[in-house]
Amino acid sequence: MTDDGDHPPFPLLVPEDSTDLDDVRSALRGADAVDDLGTDLAATLAWVVAVPRPRSLAASWELLASVAARDIAAARVLEPHLDALGILDEAAAAGIALDLDASGSWGVFAAEGPGARLEARQDDGTWTLHGTKPWCSLAADLDHALVTAWVDDERRQLFALDLRDSAVTARPGPWHARGLDRVVSAPIDVDAAVAVPVGEPGWYLRRPGFAHGGVGVAACWWGGAMPLRTALAAAARGERADQLARAHLGRADVALWAARAVLVETATVFGAGGSASEGLRAARARAVVADAVEVTLTEAAHALGPSPLVADERHARRVADLQVYVRQHHAERDLARIGGDVATEGGRW
Repeated sequence: MTDDGDHPPFPLLVPEDSTDLDDVRSALRGADAVDDLGTDLAATLAWVVAVPRPRSLAASWELLASVAARDIAAARVLEPHLDALGILDEAAAAGIALDLDASGSWGVFAAEGPGARLEARQDDGTWTLHGTKPWCSLAADLDHALVTAWVDDERRQLFALDLRDSAVTARPGPWHARGLDRVVSAPIDVDAAVAVPVGEPGWYLRRPGFAHGGVGVAACWWGGAMPLRTALAAAARGERADQLARAHLGRADVALWAARAVLVETATVFGAGGSASEGLRAARARAVVADAVEVTLTEAAHALGPSPLVADERHARRVADLQVYVRQHHAERDLARIGGDVATEGGRW
C-alpha cells in the first residue's frame, strides 16, 4: 500500500497483513482529509479527538510514525492525547476509581523546571493545585491534562486537571520557536484549581506503561525523519547524482533501518508483557532513534544543500520541527543515565 508521494509508504512498523492496522488506516484516512493538517490547529485537534484508538502498542506507534511522516506537528499533538488516554486506561485496569469526564482533547504535563513548582493540597477530601507548571504544550487549546504535582518535598502525584477552569491560566510564552511554532509549550499558573488524583503518589512513574510513552515519542521522531530519506533517495536518482549522493542516502537509510528494527523489537517485547528492565530498554530505544534522526538531518543537509531549506516550505518546516522535537532526548545526559544503569544494575540485553 503506497501513498500519494508526499510521505513514505504505509505501513512503516507493523506488517501489512496485521489485523491491528484497521484503526490505523481509519485514522490516517481522517488525517489525509484534514486541510492544513498540523498547521490548522483547531482542525488538527478536532481530528485528534476523533481518532480511533489502536488496539495494540505496535499499532499505536505505527499510527504515530505514519502521522509524523505526514506532519510532525500533528504527531506532536496526537502523541500526548493518546498517552493520556492510555494512562487513564491503565488506572482503570489497576482498579483506580476516577470520577471525571474523559471526552475532549488531552495533554500530559510532567516536566519540571527551575523556578516553577506545582503543589497539590487536600482539604476535606478535595484536592486542589497551586503554583506553576512549566512546558505545558497547547495548554491554551486543550480541554484536559494529566499533570504531576508535588504532594510534599519528596513525592509527586498525577492529577487530572480541567484546563478550562478559570483557576488555570495558560501563558502565551515565551515561545520563540521556529520549529513546532504552533505547538506552544509554555507554563501554566494554577490558583487552587480542583483536580482529580490519578493513583497514589509515585504511581505515575511506577506503572507498567511509563516506559511505553517515551518510545511512542521516539516513533514520532522516526516517522518524521522518513520523508528526508525519501528526499535523499530522489536526489540519489537525479541526473547530477554521484557517489556522494548515494553515500548520504546510504548512511541515512542504514541509521533509520536500524532504528526501525529497534522500535519493532521494543514493541514486541513490551506487547508480550515486558520485562523488569523496561525503563532501560525504552531509554536505549530512544537513544538509537534520536541518533538515527540526527544522522538523517545531517545527511539531508549535506546532500541537499541550502535550496530546500529556503525554497521548499514543507521541507524547511519538517527540518525545523524535527530539530525541536528530537531535543526531548537529552543527548549525553540520557546516555549517562543509561551508562549508570548498566554500571550499577548490569543492564541485561
